Amino acid sequence: MTIDTLTASITIPAPAQVVFAVLADPANHVAIDGTGWVRESLDGALLTTPGQVFRMAMYRNNPNFPDGNYEMANQVQVFDPPHAISWKPGRDIAGDGTLQFGEWIWRYDLDQITPSETTVTLTYDWSAVPPPVREHIPFPPFAPDHLDNSLAHLAAIVKGR
Repeated sequence: MTIDTLTASITIPAPAQVVFAVLADPANHVAIDGTGWVRESLDGALLTTPGQVFRMAMYRNNPNFPDGNYEMANQVQVFDPPHAISWKPGRDIAGDGTLQFGEWIWRYDLDQITPSETTVTLTYDWSAVPPPVREHIPFPPFAPDHLDNSLAHLAAIVKGR
């Protein structure tokens, strides 16, 4: 059996609206990221609707990125405050302004269990990635504990608010 998703959860001592607000601001994604690849939000806009695209500067020591720097354009798939938010990463591969989105998704589901506690589940899902793409990109492209690290970072940011 092939596993095509990774999931991790954490309970954060805060209302779901507060946690969702942190996730809906791409400027926070640098601090949330557990890989060190996310560098900065390039748009500066809050996420507000499905279909919205937000761009992030990235860095990864990888042969596909000769100087390590690249940009990701993420398209919001789910925007359901304060319950769920997700996005699909993509890139302008040809350099002509046309975005091509991968078939993998980052998703956060928020379940407010008390007025001051929210369980957050982070899912990385690559089940829709076709075989030709899987030949060139290993999934997941990070260690499985990345999700736990990201959730711990999210909890620290929320605690600081």
